[in-house]
Amino acid sequence: MRVVSICSSSKANCTYIESGGKGFLVDMGCSYKMLCDGLALAGRDVSYIGAVFITHEHSDHIAGLPMLTKKLNVPIYASEGTAGMISSKGKLSPGAQLLTVDELGSAPVNVTVNAFHTPHDSAESMDYTFSDSENKIAICTDLGKVTPEVRENLTGCRFVLLESNYDPEMLTRNLNYPYELRRRIASDRGHLSNGDSAAFVRELVASGTVNILLGHLSQNNNTPELALSTTERVLGAAGAVRGRDYLLDAAAVVGSGKTIAV
Repeated sequence: MRVVSICSSSKANCTYIESGGKGFLVDMGCSYKMLCDGLALAGRDVSYIGAVFITHEHSDHIAGLPMLTKKLNVPIYASEGTAGMISSKGKLSPGAQLLTVDELGSAPVNVTVNAFHTPHDSAESMDYTFSDSENKIAICTDLGKVTPEVRENLTGCRFVLLESNYDPEMLTRNLNYPYELRRRIASDRGHLSNGDSAAFVRELVASGTVNILLGHLSQNNNTPELALSTTERVLGAAGAVRGRDYLLDAAAVVGSGKTIAV
């Protein structure tokens, strides 16, 4: 499998994954132009996209759906709760195929797709794992805590794109964010902090994960350097060495077109 992070932040999220010549997206929170530009940098175009898997209905994950479904006739998969919210928001062009995760088995992709629930302040947030004959990978963002269901689904993945959204000190000191917003972000239905993400990465590496991409970093309450150093420090304390025992990077706000081979 190949993974290209088109964009990853608190403002827009979209990941392209390909296996056996067939590609698909997880979320479409960027513009159609940004998607096309990101794919072009990776040597691909939208003709490779055969399906879209949506995690939840917040705008940074679905803002580009109206134009995408106008340009491409591909199925859009989401949980029942998320599908209802997408429909009510009018986020699809007329005639678009909106299916629920109960129909994942019919998705036109060369991988086995599995959806699992995540704790987030949305209608019915879900993340996904994708498996082929050799590897299993996961895209896992927008969760306030690591639940047993999340742990069960990510354990054993070779590659994981995992949320590392905020630095607690930066969030606490950011008075541009109202108290209620800061409280929501740090809640069990908000986002993962650098420390919580790093602690889970330590578990994942111990279970066989070798490639980690930290994603959904807040531009206002985090930096790539903080997220990476926190994770590397936690793993180092457990005896794991970056570059020897695992590969680690942070997804860019706007992707560079870099392809991760899994």
